[in-house]
Amino acid sequence: MLKIKLARFGKKGQPHYRIVVNEAKSKRDGKYVVKLGEYAPTHSPKILTLDLKEYANWLAKGAQPTPTVLSLAKRVESGNPFPKKPKRASKKSMAKKVAESQKVVEKEVKPAIVESESQTNPEVTEAEQTEVQPE
Repeated sequence: MLKIKLARFGKKGQPHYRIVVNEAKSKRDGKYVVKLGEYAPTHSPKILTLDLKEYANWLAKGAQPTPTVLSLAKRVESGNPFPKKPKRASKKSMAKKVAESQKVVEKEVKPAIVESESQTNPEVTEAEQTEVQPE
């Protein structure tokens, strides 16, 4: 049975893969029938090439892709294999934003409390407030 799989090449810590058609029981890096593409995940930007016509041809012949090759093929078919990810704020900057928003809320709450205390007891007049003084 034929498999479409990744054959690893490159140095230690710097993998470079070839997408190949190979016998299912043969070695990962052994001889292969056809090379369909390449995948270099450590390059910046990542490199992914795949001959989709040849890939479809081998699928029609009965070759089974590995799960990794299947996901890479879907990425190539989408047209944008490695879309840019939006930048996320760091934990430190998120903590600063939360702290700043809490300070703003505290500043808004304090004047509201002072106003609400004076409004809670409208029966007490200014004259009564001046009369009630501790000795």
